[in-house]
Amino acid sequence: MNKLRAAVIGVGYLGNFHVQKYLALNNVELVAVVETEPQRRAEIAQRYGVAAYADFRDIMQKVDLVSIVVPPDRHFEVAAGFLNAGVHILVEKPVTETVAQAETLIRLASKHQCLFQVGHLERFNPAVIALREKVAQPQFIGAQRFAPYKARGTEVDVVLDLMIHDIDIVLSLVRPQIVSISSSGQSVVTGDIDIAHARIEFADGCVADLAASRASQDQVRAMTIRQANSYISVDFMNHVLLVGEIDKDGCTDEHKEVSFETRNLAGTDVLMDEIRSFVGAVAQGSLPEVTGEDGKRALEVAIEISRRINDDSDGVPVLVGELAPASR
Repeated sequence: MNKLRAAVIGVGYLGNFHVQKYLALNNVELVAVVETEPQRRAEIAQRYGVAAYADFRDIMQKVDLVSIVVPPDRHFEVAAGFLNAGVHILVEKPVTETVAQAETLIRLASKHQCLFQVGHLERFNPAVIALREKVAQPQFIGAQRFAPYKARGTEVDVVLDLMIHDIDIVLSLVRPQIVSISSSGQSVVTGDIDIAHARIEFADGCVADLAASRASQDQVRAMTIRQANSYISVDFMNHVLLVGEIDKDGCTDEHKEVSFETRNLAGTDVLMDEIRSFVGAVAQGSLPEVTGEDGKRALEVAIEISRRINDDSDGVPVLVGELAPASR
């Protein structure tokens, strides 16, 4: 069986890890990396013994699949180029700068019969996988994602950098249409939104309350979910899932019993799991775990949250009926 030919486009901090994962896979041959910065390009080529190019167009006929790990403002250009060449793509989040660009990529992927996966890494977190098995009809979701300041990733605001992870998780759990979004936030260190809070209301009554900061002292990645007869708490960093369930059998309303179960989930290499899933979907011709449509919907909500903050609208809800329910 011939190996799939892979390349990594953009080998900065995160792209370097993509290179390592492809090199560790037996069914893939990493044939090239692309990096515009000359010194970094030479360094990666020497370190891993792989051909290195300055222009992604030079390898479009030499590969079957690529990871696109360039800055977000170049996602569309690079992704469209590879899709037009019939190459399968894994694009880091946020998928593009605009919803229109994401829609164009979805059309190109369909036209050229290419797999289009978006790099929402948390989907491969064991805690998220376990969470999805427990959630049926959530009534309230609360998420906190806080991190100390780092210069890396500040080409976008905190909504597109951090909160979008939780937006994607929420949208994968709640399928009815969004009916309103309100948000607030402020700049702390970058001149862009560094702290954000958003409230998303769905047609079935579920409410998601999301908070994100990249100017915090401590690092937090957590989520709580309330359903009719259960409470779920997730620590994404430490892979811990706490489930509290109400035992309705034999109990009066005044004396309901709640049983708790704590699951310590084994940590995994989520980036390796993501790339292995991408490669497997390409090899099998199946849908990716995170589709281009998923990436577009998360982007659409994130952009609306940021817009409301930048418009200084004091958190007054905006109806967003045009945000269609997820297609599953």
